[in-house]
Amino acid sequence: MTDSITVFNRRAVRRHRDRAARGGGEDSDLLFRESAERLLDRLDDVTRSFPLALEFGCRSGEMGKTLRGRSGIDTLVQCDLSEAMAAQAGGMALAADEEALPFTDAVFDLVIGNLSLHWVNDLPGALIQMRRALKPDGLFLAAMFGGDTLIELRQALAEAEIAEEDGLSPRVSPMAEVRDLGGLLQRAGLALPVVDSETLTVMYPDPMALMADLRAMGETNAAVESRKGFTRPATLAAAAARYSDLFATSDGAIPATFQIITLTGWAPDASQQQPLQPGSATSRLADALDAEEHPLPDKARPT
Repeated sequence: MTDSITVFNRRAVRRHRDRAARGGGEDSDLLFRESAERLLDRLDDVTRSFPLALEFGCRSGEMGKTLRGRSGIDTLVQCDLSEAMAAQAGGMALAADEEALPFTDAVFDLVIGNLSLHWVNDLPGALIQMRRALKPDGLFLAAMFGGDTLIELRQALAEAEIAEEDGLSPRVSPMAEVRDLGGLLQRAGLALPVVDSETLTVMYPDPMALMADLRAMGETNAAVESRKGFTRPATLAAAAARYSDLFATSDGAIPATFQIITLTGWAPDASQQQPLQPGSATSRLADALDAEEHPLPDKARPT
């Protein structure tokens, strides 16, 4: 594990997921299903099989229903921070924290997760645990929300809170940036790391419908530094009005941005392609280009 700053109240995250498990409904899972399909498309591009797979942050099993039997997966183990979510997933599912996975080293051929890691406090530590759980040359594949997620709501809430409460606190949880995640994969010991992102824009009839959907998804704010208690009705009303003023379309609908970052890496193995050591080249660029090589003049030589 690594030293980490406590950004999120993990008990609050669990409560939010428990509540979502009791009454989220299919409509609230649309974003998760869309992200899962994109993640599985990435998995299909890998031409190999993964007999034993782990899905972390499985929620109610949305992705697992499609994942079983796909990409040569014979056995799928699932886990979620919420016991209520894990119970709904069915199959081999258990309640487990991404920050303290209960698995021994070198067990799984695949570790995969959909829209869960953005709630983790110790992301480097969680990635290290997931890498350790992989067999050599096992695949890590995950999607998480990025820093541009809900950018419209962040702005509207910030402006409303400053106007109504003469202060500002995090009302939407902070999220990771693409530029930081490649280094975290390498720090976790994953080989051949790849990080990319795409943006989904979801239209809602009004800002209150968006906030209700976030609650149904279990994605409401769990930042430790947020103000305690409920947001004042006047602040919510001001935020909704500001959201519509800034972003509403001609028919009154409002957009909500969700940035989805995909992380890919492999547990190190001697069979993987390795970078060449400096000075190990056995041929010259001039030969490959069929060009004549000219030495640098003395003034251009490094000293």
